[in-house]
Amino acid sequence: MISRRYIDAAAAAAKLFRPERSLSNPSPSPWWRPDVHADRRPFLLARNRVASAIRGHFDSAGFIEVETSALQVSPGNEAHLHGLPVLLQATDGRGAQLWLHTSPEFACKKLLAAGEQRIFTLAPVFRNRERGALHHPAFTMLEWYRAGVPYETLMDDCAQLLRVAADAGGNRTFRWRGREMDAHLEPERLTVAEAFEGHAGIDLMATLPGGEPDAEALLAQVQGIGLRTAPDDGWSDLFSRVLSERIEPKLGIGRATVLMEYPACEAALARRKEGDSRVSERFELYACGVELANAFGELRDADEQRRRFEAEMAEKARVYGETYPIDEDFLDALTLMPAASGAALGLDRLAMLASGATRIEQVLWAPAPDPFA
Repeated sequence: MISRRYIDAAAAAAKLFRPERSLSNPSPSPWWRPDVHADRRPFLLARNRVASAIRGHFDSAGFIEVETSALQVSPGNEAHLHGLPVLLQATDGRGAQLWLHTSPEFACKKLLAAGEQRIFTLAPVFRNRERGALHHPAFTMLEWYRAGVPYETLMDDCAQLLRVAADAGGNRTFRWRGREMDAHLEPERLTVAEAFEGHAGIDLMATLPGGEPDAEALLAQVQGIGLRTAPDDGWSDLFSRVLSERIEPKLGIGRATVLMEYPACEAALARRKEGDSRVSERFELYACGVELANAFGELRDADEQRRRFEAEMAEKARVYGETYPIDEDFLDALTLMPAASGAALGLDRLAMLASGATRIEQVLWAPAPDPFA
């Protein structure tokens, strides 16, 4: 689930890298100049080695690589995630709006419903309002899905992928802005509640009575540790601020961190944890303070999924004044989808860390134009 802290981080990161001039007055050193390309080429070749090694890893584990259409009915239904619209025209000139997908997730889950058991994809994906050292409007998402396994299996997958990428990229030690970690070490596993208590001194579960978020209870604790707040902050806003400012910079130091058991209200597509419905089967993978992956024990209750989508779109309408359509085929497919777990990992970020690059455009062969520079 993409929260407001993700968008805030993208906006802040966008200030760190700007081409020197706009498209109407091109930069004197665009990416296609031979001297600029020569500087970038070692990172690009490392990216290719990482991608090839990942394909080999999944192939040897019995996965099938799939390709999904970038054109979808909905770009996704998360409040702070922004899609790119496309006008599709029929041969007679009639038009209909589709969207470039922000993730291949919906299509991959439809393939699980169709009967596939182990699939992966390296999919070009597209997101509006994202550009910076760690963000790009067009990037590559590695997603993989396993039918019939608990989501903890994906934690093991992530640990293996870190080692695969480190060996292929040539850097066992990942570094990012003064932080470093050994990609071969087994990741620590930390619950969100443990992270809030240990890194921020906040009792998060006390703000989730009966599983329902209590904004006033969290506000009092956030103010107590000296973080800024705003009059219109909701529980999710406060949660995101603590996570981004006090917790994320401390994750993935020395070794990777698996941050697991997110509050259920922060996991729109994940099922609730058996035995504690306040939290969900969701984890994120961090390296050097950088979020690399997001994984779920997949929700299969179509009615519950619809309710969550509608709640997300209500929040999107409140904050941004727009909503996205719901993919009804996706909800229908959930009724046939087997129990499964799935993960999404940013290939470009992983390639950055494995190659020693310092910004995402160094590992993109042909970065997207920036008309707003």
